[in-house]
Amino acid sequence: MRVSVLSILTFLFALPFIGFSQDRDSIPQGESFFSVDERKIVETKWRYTYAMHLESNTIIHQADEAYDFFLYFKYDYTYQQFLNGEFDKGIWSINEDVLFYKFKHINKFVITEIDKEKLILEFNQPNSKGTYQYHFIAVTSDEAPFVKPANELPDINVEAINPKLNKKRWWATNRKKRLKKKKKQDVAETYINIELIGGGFYGGLDPVIRDYIHIKSDGRLIKEFKSMNNGLKVTKKNISRSELEDFAEYVIKQKFFDFERIYDCDSSICQKRKANAPTPIPLRLAIAYGNRKKVITIAIWGEDDRRVQYVDYPPALDNIIDAIQRMAHRLDDSYGSIK
Repeated sequence: MRVSVLSILTFLFALPFIGFSQDRDSIPQGESFFSVDERKIVETKWRYTYAMHLESNTIIHQADEAYDFFLYFKYDYTYQQFLNGEFDKGIWSINEDVLFYKFKHINKFVITEIDKEKLILEFNQPNSKGTYQYHFIAVTSDEAPFVKPANELPDINVEAINPKLNKKRWWATNRKKRLKKKKKQDVAETYINIELIGGGFYGGLDPVIRDYIHIKSDGRLIKEFKSMNNGLKVTKKNISRSELEDFAEYVIKQKFFDFERIYDCDSSICQKRKANAPTPIPLRLAIAYGNRKKVITIAIWGEDDRRVQYVDYPPALDNIIDAIQRMAHRLDDSYGSIK
């Protein structure tokens, strides 16, 4: 009986992954505001911790003692993975923030965050609404199940400085780093403020009463979400200064400060839709960068359940809103503290 129960649990833990499939149009829409240096991927090992549905901020699967999933991205652009006792391998590559790597029926992911401690891979499921993420934490070679062949060289540090570089080249390289660091320090003094409120439609089994995101200049993010049945939920976290700077540059690149202040209906069909259920909730987006500030209101944001977009506004606004929501919905990864 013990064996059968374990088998059933293993099968249930695998369910969230079995149904996910993806084609070339299934990568999350909207441009990312950063590119990923492939050196952050090369010769890294990761352990899967949980999967989540981004829009609802809900963990849909979590690894435990009965579920082991490890990833290893090698320097020769091959990968190895270990899933519940089975090894697999293939080829990986990266372009901007898109990682081409096959897991189940998924062939590519958007890297929304990567550093020395965590990796977040994101994708959309084409047959259902919403965005999904796989969260990983970094592990050492001793913690991972991968065995190094006897004829393979020791682990390499791809970020290490080549000691054979001559002094002139070393000075030029470090001068660029110093200038880049100084530029980032100057940008860090620039005031940044982001506010996103509303959007969507009021209705359904659990109508949303309040949906508000505020990111302050010091990186403090506060998200308030209140629904009719579940009450108010407040989430607080910190966004790094470098990520805020990248976002600010992205906003300028998207020409946010050149947009109109209000995007409203220009047809009778749109005006009629305002009065129909579920009722559209206007979206307001306010961004300040230095002495520049713009507040934009969209009367009906996005599409309704009929896949109709009633208000004509720049697609770049969707990209900016998507980037803000990604920052707000992303959980701070700590494998030992997930409840």
